[in-house]
Amino acid sequence: MTRAEAADLPDDGARKTPDRLRRQASRLLSQLTARSDRLINEGLAQVDARKWHYAVLASLQEYGPGSQAELSRRTGIYRSDMVGVLNELAERDLVERVPDPDDRRRNIITISARGRRRLPRLDKALDDLHDELLAPLSPAERDQLVQLLTRLLDHHTRTS
Repeated sequence: MTRAEAADLPDDGARKTPDRLRRQASRLLSQLTARSDRLINEGLAQVDARKWHYAVLASLQEYGPGSQAELSRRTGIYRSDMVGVLNELAERDLVERVPDPDDRRRNIITISARGRRRLPRLDKALDDLHDELLAPLSPAERDQLVQLLTRLLDHHTRTS
């Protein structure tokens, strides 16, 4: 646990974090991100998966086959990390790699039949984890939160 996380824990029932810090959206997003990552990473580990496995399988299912560079752009996984993710998925027979007929230096990645069967189970695991993460919010509030976060991310993605 980081010092910042520990600072938010009540020790005697009284909140220790100053209100001016609790009003900083960047701080709240940062702390929630840390907790969300921990929850998702630990939850997916229980079903023998990682969040990057899910991102690649979901991308391949939705957009079809692609090169490693395309998958990196689609998922936000650094190119240098993509090879390791694809190696893990290939070892589990969740993806298939074949040389690109137009450029033998690169591979085309495709989701395998086993990967297509695995994806709905990962969807279910993530749905359950998101229910836990967003437990205090109503369904309408959850939808609104996702819309607001998407709007923020889209704005900052376009401007950077």
